[in-house]
Amino acid sequence: MRLLTASASPFARKVLACAIARGVDGGIELVPTDAWSSPAELLAGNPLSKVPVLLLEDGTAVFDSPVICDLLDTLGAAPSLMPAAGPARLRAAVMQALADGIMDAAVARRVAAALPQDEGRRAADARQKGVVERGLARLEAAPPEGLADVGAIAAACALGYLDFRFAHEPWREAHPRLAAWLASVEGHPALVRSAPK
Repeated sequence: MRLLTASASPFARKVLACAIARGVDGGIELVPTDAWSSPAELLAGNPLSKVPVLLLEDGTAVFDSPVICDLLDTLGAAPSLMPAAGPARLRAAVMQALADGIMDAAVARRVAAALPQDEGRRAADARQKGVVERGLARLEAAPPEGLADVGAIAAACALGYLDFRFAHEPWREAHPRLAAWLASVEGHPALVRSAPK
């Protein structure tokens, strides 16, 4: 399998972290990809020109990150990252959606920051910043436990992206429970080996 990826993408990091946690990363070739230049291989795999894309041996292209993580969860012998049916499964799925939303908003802010700033862009940035702040508040109210499911991995990747791209907007002091949780899991190999560069 080949993974079209970008080391700074929090979504690509989530997929790689899940692959590492599942013990299947050794069977995946990482292909650094610049989504902004829309290379032919990326467009052939994902017409949306977004990473990550997992290219299977039979040529099937799988995107985007929740779908790839779901596929990876069927591979390898490690414990599943998606709990069986019931409240734990729903909690993991909702947490992944929340973390993905935080990442979406943070990436949008990062992209827009490079553009000329007018009143409309400043308003859009404020809206996306509000999304991140509300998402952090929800995670603070009910932080993940350990790093045992895809929701927790996604949350860690979202927080890591905030640290990577928005270090000038520290979040830990206002979210002590969330900060304590991240400190307890950030040494996990899945997070260490997938850290952005």
